[in-house]
Amino acid sequence: MRASILYRISSVLILLFAIGHTLGFRKTDPAWGVDQLLYELKRTVFLVQGFHRTYYGFYDGFGYFVSVFLLFTAVIAWELGRLPAATLAQLPWLRWGLALCYAGSLLLGLRYFFMVPIIFSAVIFLCLVAAAAVAPKSQ
Repeated sequence: MRASILYRISSVLILLFAIGHTLGFRKTDPAWGVDQLLYELKRTVFLVQGFHRTYYGFYDGFGYFVSVFLLFTAVIAWELGRLPAATLAQLPWLRWGLALCYAGSLLLGLRYFFMVPIIFSAVIFLCLVAAAAVAPKSQ
């Protein structure tokens, strides 16, 4: 399979990952028994460098921060798929760096998360590794 197709597949998967993350990272299930804890995290306000914040606000902010970076990597993967083979060959650090980024995502998923982000990270990682490997070598 051509690198351009693999990068496009990766981009779409990353976009779906970003959408799922953005819509789901704040969802909770009453069966988890965390309602009181979340209430306290939302209610407890403290001053940080002149701003009134809560730990739940940090959680929200970092969740959206992750979504922004997922969208950015989706754009990068899409753009890598549009590049001529000669240009793509000159970008090994970008090709392999993006793949390694999703290796990190996979490891974090395995350590801290659950099956859906693990599967997305694994498939994206495999697509990016395959794309980086089949891209033409620089002369």
